[in-house]
Amino acid sequence: MVETITSGLDAIQLEEKYGAHNYHPLPVVLCKGEGVFLWDVEGKRYFDFLSAYSAVNQGHCHPRIIQALTTQARELTLTSRAFYNDKLGLAEKYVCETFGYQKALFMNSGAEANETAIKLARKWGYTKKGIPENQAIIVAVHQNFHGRTTTIISASSDPSAREGFGPFMAGFEVVDFDSINVLEEALSNPNVCGLWIEPIQGEAGVFVPHDGYLKAAEMICRKNRVLLMMDEIQTGIARTGKMLASDYEGVRADLLILGKALSGGVLPISCVLADDEIMLVIKPGEHGSTFGGNPLAAAVVVEALQVVKDEHLAENAARLGKIFRERMNSLIAKSSLIKLVRGKGLLNAILVNDSPESETAWNLCVSFAKSGVLAKPTHGNIIRLAPPLVITEEQVHECCDIIEKCCLNFK
Repeated sequence: MVETITSGLDAIQLEEKYGAHNYHPLPVVLCKGEGVFLWDVEGKRYFDFLSAYSAVNQGHCHPRIIQALTTQARELTLTSRAFYNDKLGLAEKYVCETFGYQKALFMNSGAEANETAIKLARKWGYTKKGIPENQAIIVAVHQNFHGRTTTIISASSDPSAREGFGPFMAGFEVVDFDSINVLEEALSNPNVCGLWIEPIQGEAGVFVPHDGYLKAAEMICRKNRVLLMMDEIQTGIARTGKMLASDYEGVRADLLILGKALSGGVLPISCVLADDEIMLVIKPGEHGSTFGGNPLAAAVVVEALQVVKDEHLAENAARLGKIFRERMNSLIAKSSLIKLVRGKGLLNAILVNDSPESETAWNLCVSFAKSGVLAKPTHGNIIRLAPPLVITEEQVHECCDIIEKCCLNFK
């Protein structure tokens, strides 16, 4: 017999008892979502200002995406890649034409996509650049977040990601973010096969590099024959006001890494895009996934991306992001609690005027939740604020009113 949850406390106690304690959620138990809204088991409605870490850019349970999901689910969900299916090629063609690449490789999670990019960069380094076997280096940057696999955290500078999980994989060099000089030096090493960066560091607290940094990184990569590996899992799919955050500087990655909003939040789908010279270095049997490229995911990804285009979500994010930052910046003059506002499009963060070790940001998010806005701190004293891109201007102002009131009344 399947049990049902009737109270938030019951759900929390069950997770505490039977679930691993690898997350620290806010004490809100959600059971329904639609558009920009979420509801808890007691029936309270909230504005979602996290968007499942930017996985639901198209809004919760978008009817067109759900329709694509259910229609395909009635026909065929999984075959494995032992056979062809009638949906994968269509999805591959669609994403290649959308983003301007020759080949696509679908996986499931963002971490899997980054692992895929690592393997592609290394194999290309050995077979195309002529790097001696097992000597390839991938340059990453401080404060990066690409996932939590043991390979990925080998390039992390976050102690909470690394402590207790060694030994770590060799072949990574970690340099400062937003520094062109360090890239010039690091990428001049002939054994470097890839530069692995996020155009905006989301998990680190929405750190936006100076204008020109991404373009300079692209040019330094070209000069040294190094692959530019651009992780747009959180920043891509219209979140920052363009289809890709790297579009702001006209940068074209050699390996484009996507996930999260590729499915509109209904399935784990990720993808790596590259041209033939890079993608075809991997041969049959060298990489894959049982669920990667399944027909259910293939049908969903096409509809999820088409929704972004049809509803002009990039344009909406760009316009409303400016309004949101104006409102938040005006709050700095009214409240000593807010120290800094930063972001692009509808990927934004406020820096709370307290130490990362304090609980001020956490308690402020609890206050937001009580008033009907869901957000969560990252790195102690930074609150990321990223609503679904279907939000309206009126709703942005309503949420800003709530945030402002909570900050001004916070004790």
